[in-house]
Amino acid sequence: MQNPDQSRPDNREDIRRFVAQAARQDQFLEVVSGDEARARFHRHLALGPCGEESVPLAAVLGRVLAADVVAAVDVPGFDRSVVDGFAVRAADTVGAADDRPVELRLNDEVLAAGHAPVLTVEPGTATVIATGGMLPRGADAVVMVETTEAVERPDGLRVALTRPATPGACVAAAGSDIGRGEVVLRRGQLLTSREIGVLAAIGLAEVAVVRRPRVAILSTGDEIVAPGQPLRTGAVYDSNGAILAAAVAELGGEPVPLGIAPDEDAALERLVAQGLTCDALLLSGGTSKGAGDRSHRIVAQLSDPGIVVHGVALKPGKPLCLAVTAGKPVVILPGFPTSAMFTFHSFVAPVIRALAGLPPATAAEVPATLPVRLGSERGRTEYVMVSLVRGAGDDLAAYPLSKGSGAVTAFSHADGFLAIDAQAEAVDAGTAVSVQLLGRALAPADLIVVGSQCIGLNAVLGRLIGEGLTVKALNVGSMGGLAAARRGECDVAPVHLMDPATGAYNTPFLAPGLELVTGYRRMQGIVFRRGDPRFEGRTVEEAVAAVAGLPDCILINRNAGSGTRILTDRLLGAARPTGYWTQAKSHNAVAVAVAQNRADWGVAIAPAATLYGLGFLPLQEEHYDFVIPTARRDRPAVRRFVEALEDPAVAEALRKMGFSR
Repeated sequence: MQNPDQSRPDNREDIRRFVAQAARQDQFLEVVSGDEARARFHRHLALGPCGEESVPLAAVLGRVLAADVVAAVDVPGFDRSVVDGFAVRAADTVGAADDRPVELRLNDEVLAAGHAPVLTVEPGTATVIATGGMLPRGADAVVMVETTEAVERPDGLRVALTRPATPGACVAAAGSDIGRGEVVLRRGQLLTSREIGVLAAIGLAEVAVVRRPRVAILSTGDEIVAPGQPLRTGAVYDSNGAILAAAVAELGGEPVPLGIAPDEDAALERLVAQGLTCDALLLSGGTSKGAGDRSHRIVAQLSDPGIVVHGVALKPGKPLCLAVTAGKPVVILPGFPTSAMFTFHSFVAPVIRALAGLPPATAAEVPATLPVRLGSERGRTEYVMVSLVRGAGDDLAAYPLSKGSGAVTAFSHADGFLAIDAQAEAVDAGTAVSVQLLGRALAPADLIVVGSQCIGLNAVLGRLIGEGLTVKALNVGSMGGLAAARRGECDVAPVHLMDPATGAYNTPFLAPGLELVTGYRRMQGIVFRRGDPRFEGRTVEEAVAAVAGLPDCILINRNAGSGTRILTDRLLGAARPTGYWTQAKSHNAVAVAVAQNRADWGVAIAPAATLYGLGFLPLQEEHYDFVIPTARRDRPAVRRFVEALEDPAVAEALRKMGFSR
């Protein structure tokens, strides 16, 4: 974090002032509701196509028509045969039957596609014609070759017809598909391969389409690093820039990446000016109230009218800043990926669609039940990403993806989101909710896995995905997975639950209607930074006894309901070391906290210690097994999952990762 003058103070008094300024921060201008924010934003925008351009036919896929398309030709442009056969006068075929064939004299002409006829079909004659051939003068029907037979007569070759023809039979009349002067496509229509076929059929080489709005995209922050560059301590890769560019393109816009701007006024001013040469400007980061956040200070210099909203009563997305200058939208999205993408789709996407000439998107909603209790913060409408699974009665359960606004994967893993009212402090488990889908369809996965997370499980699921199965995996902990299995909301629940009284794994927790499939074993233990004398060379019991009472030896614990938490509590007994109430939701989260010196020790599996180069004191080998509802045991995907567990290739992959069978 930097001070507003971009120069870090050197003496103690200046440092105090710097810290005090950072602690006070700048407040949002005014926090308004989402509806009010949209109204203020749209009031200053012309929400319509931003111009048109002529584009070659080969380049119009995915573009939007700028004007109605009127056909200047007929399609087909002439009467043509739709079969191989003979062009005839229908009146000459009356009475033709198998036992009374009608013979017609063949003309000395064969009409192939693309060749104009020369001879007239006179009464009593016929002309050989191919599919697509132009109907000759005098003919009003075509007889299929399958209902005819060639006959040699003294006066020449004839064709014997065994079926009568009606006028117009097997003939596509001129203009029967498209008539000259007909409007074939309408303004605002999205051009797919089907519409492009129509444009080609009427001979258009160029098409007037809506100009794609050019949307400048600027990531900001000293902590942001471009993908592919070395990642220094405390820095993060720029995911927002890539996500926003792709989202703009999906909405019919043309992304114009401006790169990454540091928290420095001169650089930001230069890049904002460059961005304002486009039709819209998006910035991510620097819109909150911290001392290092510079973007909103630069955008605050804009006028006509400038900033119209800074602060929206939403979660995620409160720091959103909306501005307009010279009719162009300028938006500063929050820096955290989930907040950035949620506010983008809520406030920016409709504007880009309008500029690109697309109609407003229609969102589908589905009813579901919340399987877990959700806490909330009063005063702000909270939107929660959820993943949907079907229960035993085919009803939907909405599992919250509690990854926080900093998560990159929340949108990719979510099926939709639900809204929690601004006045609600919580939503109880079992509550009926309405979920707005992020896509138009909800495609069920072949296999639903809900429960404990483990990197070894990837070896099993990866094999199934490689075979073409679709898999949805929700990491909610062993107890959460067991509850989902009881409710019939999953096919497989990975668990590693130890009964504190007996030390037995998983079987004591089974209920009627549930089966246990043996999985694999994994060693749990204490992870620590190598060389730490408080742990190095000691047993687990010795290490815990030595550090449990040390206030400066920080534990990183696991979340309540996880199998590892049960094991940790059994190890600690009544002891509550420093950091006991700090809960990590995965083994990797424990390991990285220790590796980065935010904690000194924790309990995790051996592969996690290896992954992060940590020391490891073995504690106990645990059973990572799979609970399966009996009612789902014979589903093809479940049977294939069980078979994959016995696959030698999967077993070898698990062994290499540090697991055993």
